Amino acid sequence: MKNEKSYDCSKCPGYCCSYPLIEVSKSDIARLAKHFDVDYETAEERFTLYDKEEKVRGLRKQKDEFFGTVCRFFDIKARRCTVYEARPATCRSYPYVKSCGYWEFLKFERDLQDDEKFVAMTR
Repeated sequence: MKNEKSYDCSKCPGYCCSYPLIEVSKSDIARLAKHFDVDYETAEERFTLYDKEEKVRGLRKQKDEFFGTVCRFFDIKARRCTVYEARPATCRSYPYVKSCGYWEFLKFERDLQDDEKFVAMTR
């Protein structure tokens, strides 16, 4: 039995990129700094915010027509990550299991609507 993932991120409108907090570590910020050829402090200031409730740094957000807000590095027209090679560890390991609940919901709704590009809302 193969242990393959059961979802296709390339056909998803970026649901995971809309999470309220996309936590980043110091090494994630350093990776983004290198990617943009800026120093660590500049990357931390430009790309992250400190979440006082969770007491961690998270990526900044931008407005999005489907999910309200999404990661600032998400291309809202192409629906893709613009820093894929430099993305944070949490994005690299998502969805942490071989299936994605949103993908299953999305597939179901697209089949029901008979529309491969339908964006299923969860809010």
